[in-house]
Amino acid sequence: MIVEGLRNGDFTAEEIVEHYLEKIERVNNTINAYVRVYRDLALSTARRIDEKIKKGEEIGVLAGVPIAVKDNILIRGLKATASSRILEDFVSPYDATVISRIKREDGILIGHTNMDEFGMGSTTEFSIYGATRNPWNTRHVAGGSSGGSAAAIAADIAVLALGSDTGGSIRCPASYTYTYGLKPSYGTVSRRGLIAYANSLEQIGPLARSASDLRLLYSVISGKDPLDSTTISSKPRIYTASDIRVEKLRIAIAREFVEEGIDNSVRKLFYEFLDKISSEVAGIEEVSIPELKYALPAYYVIAMAEAQSNLARYSGIIVGKRVTGNSWENTIASSRSAGFGKEVKRRMLLGAYVLMAGYKDKYYIKALQVRRLIKNKIEHVLAKHDILVCPTTPIPPPRIGEKLTDPLSLYMMDILTVPANLSGLPALNMPLGFVSAKLPVGVQLIGKYLDDFYLIAVAEVLSKITGIESRVAEI
Repeated sequence: MIVEGLRNGDFTAEEIVEHYLEKIERVNNTINAYVRVYRDLALSTARRIDEKIKKGEEIGVLAGVPIAVKDNILIRGLKATASSRILEDFVSPYDATVISRIKREDGILIGHTNMDEFGMGSTTEFSIYGATRNPWNTRHVAGGSSGGSAAAIAADIAVLALGSDTGGSIRCPASYTYTYGLKPSYGTVSRRGLIAYANSLEQIGPLARSASDLRLLYSVISGKDPLDSTTISSKPRIYTASDIRVEKLRIAIAREFVEEGIDNSVRKLFYEFLDKISSEVAGIEEVSIPELKYALPAYYVIAMAEAQSNLARYSGIIVGKRVTGNSWENTIASSRSAGFGKEVKRRMLLGAYVLMAGYKDKYYIKALQVRRLIKNKIEHVLAKHDILVCPTTPIPPPRIGEKLTDPLSLYMMDILTVPANLSGLPALNMPLGFVSAKLPVGVQLIGKYLDDFYLIAVAEVLSKITGIESRVAEI
């Protein structure tokens, strides 16, 4: 671990940062993971850490660790654009709570990473900075919307990363890059300083190349924040791999998660995974949750309605890049027309539609009712089982440009991940393996509310059983 090496004098924090900056310089032009690299900030932080060590002062648990940050998470004094033209000149006046906590533990913020504009996408192609490419096969996407963060981890141009997950935006790119990614229980990580997409669904979460590293970053960023009313006082119980009695692990498989729409190559790897662990666990039971077929439409109605509300602030008058017109109405229209991309406009229009008088009850209120029903059904299954398991994504990573002309096909990529967001439950991607042409896919573990550390520990144990090891993509 980097922190131990620093304490032992094996290397300095400045040497670590120089190594990663040099590798970013070599690799990033190929995969486009970073949109901005903070060389001066990273080096000054590293030198401060080295000075603390020289003085014999205690260093934080993230000391010397290069951390990538998704472009919708605020760092004081630096740009945060959410990969949108309308925010391309925005400089943050404060640190997001998760950033303050990382700084407190001497983590090194090395750069902002690429993403789908405002988090609206599953491929990291809807970005003013261009597409992020998959480090394992650069003809294919890295997933989205936290594709830049996941690609940085996979290519080892960051040790840890922050993403955000509204409907699978951490787990999808983690699946596509052979990395670990956690969507935390809703309310366990502060959203203060996150550029909002859909408030009731999204959470900031960690990405890493191992379950133990995932645990480390989650332990730092989680916890009650008095400046965020959505955070909770209850703390998840901390588990490690040694606390897991795998022979008592009860696993549920929802039939609806593995039937229609799942690519055969993904299904094959998933069932091979189940075969490997079946003799080690207490039992694997297939269950039925028929309500899951309504999860995707309910999710998109809620997400688009909340997006319409959140993005209304970007008018060019007070917030957002201004395109001056001959009236204030024309200025707002011109600013939003020029500032928002095609996919954001589509979702905002749909959000406005479902919130219109005469349609709100038919769509938005109905979606909220379906959300509650799905949450209750999943919690009923988890009352009898420890975790719910399924593939993370229904298909392997598509080629660059493959999904851009088919919005419905793009939205279907979230079909397995949105139930956890609707229900507020923790969900984690762990690597599963590769299909043809070096394309990674993952398996999703969904746990009980506040079982975040338990879920990470289970992933660590199952990774050992199945022989999953940390790997770096060679570019």
